Amino acid sequence: MERYEAYGFSGAMSGAFLLSCLLFAAVSRRQRGPYMDEVFHVPQAQAYCHGRFLQWDPMITTLPGLYLLSVGVVKPAAWLLGWTGSVVCSVGMLRFINLLFSAGNFYLLYLLLFKIHQKNKAVSGFQRILSALTLAAFPTLYFFTFLYYTDPGSVFFTLFSYLMCLYGNHKTAALLGFCGFMFRQTNIVWTVFCAGNVVAEKLNEAWKIELQKKKDEKISSRKGSFSDLTRILQFLVKYLLSPKNLVTLTALTWPYIILVCLFFVFVFINGGIVVGDKSSHEACLHFPQLFYFLSFTAFFSFPHLLTPTKIRKFLLSLKKYPVQYSLVTVISLFLVWKFTYVHKYLLADNRHFTFYVWRKVFQRHELVKYLLVPFYLFAGWSFADTLKSKSIFWILMYFVCLLAVTVPQKLLEFRYFILAFLIYRLNIPFLPLYRQLLELAFYILVNAVTFYLFLNRTFQWESSGEVQRFMW
Repeated sequence: MERYEAYGFSGAMSGAFLLSCLLFAAVSRRQRGPYMDEVFHVPQAQAYCHGRFLQWDPMITTLPGLYLLSVGVVKPAAWLLGWTGSVVCSVGMLRFINLLFSAGNFYLLYLLLFKIHQKNKAVSGFQRILSALTLAAFPTLYFFTFLYYTDPGSVFFTLFSYLMCLYGNHKTAALLGFCGFMFRQTNIVWTVFCAGNVVAEKLNEAWKIELQKKKDEKISSRKGSFSDLTRILQFLVKYLLSPKNLVTLTALTWPYIILVCLFFVFVFINGGIVVGDKSSHEACLHFPQLFYFLSFTAFFSFPHLLTPTKIRKFLLSLKKYPVQYSLVTVISLFLVWKFTYVHKYLLADNRHFTFYVWRKVFQRHELVKYLLVPFYLFAGWSFADTLKSKSIFWILMYFVCLLAVTVPQKLLEFRYFILAFLIYRLNIPFLPLYRQLLELAFYILVNAVTFYLFLNRTFQWESSGEVQRFMW
């Protein structure tokens, strides 16, 4: 990091942290008590603070990573600063943990952008800082900086694990992946993703050698036609069936393999991936979740995905491969028809934005979910097109992980898309400066509207006198 870039990053991070502290104070003044899922998380953390480690709320569905880390931070801080009484492990103190995670995420996002795009000399330090600031302000993640939720910590350890993986420190990456798993069980998918990075790199090297041997310049390891994809899949099967290659890959990825094995042991002993209230979080084949994720990504990455150039290229691709697109459309319609699920929480809780998205869009008419398929098709094509700078093996590995983390979820919850979105955004090319600024301005606007609604547009239910607030 050059001197001026270091100064610029320090200034941006300090300014963002100061602004977050001011916003944190405003949220804490307006909502002093636990809100939403905090009514489960805060008492559980406070029980751990008082040494009651065997106490467990059966409504909590995640492992106790957040509570253990909170006690590990708050207790020593209280001892050093002489804090006593109710201030220790208070709601505000516990929420402050996530403010620290948010600062850490900003730093990790910058380091990841630097590492992933280090070969691109056209990218300036200012663009890296701006992109890191934009992703740190990503509305769905940034909102939960100010509440005691698992999301900021989950993102922190997963991004840290990914960074260590990229630097080849796989034992540390697997250990950090375990920490991420302790915050949210589905983060095991991103441990597999880290292992997949290693495998994809080896596959890409072998594929280039294969091309050199055949002297076939028409096939690229990055992009190609459907017939090229078939040949790549044949190579993939041949490579992975070789005992020598399997031994090499195992030697490189054994820390991740051990963690995945421990995960399966946990699932076997626990009787499923969810702890606590299993009845409300049953896995299913909810394929339209992938379409919802693509729509979510198109909304928050519109400067990347929704451009006139992208639309023209998509229409040309549509004209070039009409049979293939027709087949994908038919399959998508079938998946929407047979595999759309509506969770009871989605219909019952009008505090979440997803409630209004579902009611105002999907429930407007029975045909709406089918009429959206052409947009899903464009969003999927545009999404894949922005990843064309990555190797085909990386793309296949990412899409497998994306399917694994979205499809089994019955509940439409935007928080579940955060990590998949961030990893996608980290790996796509940088935009021109004016479009980067547009993206940041859009995030700031969405955050401003979100916090305005949360802080000022409160309401009450007839069955309860408590103040209710809108949120992600």
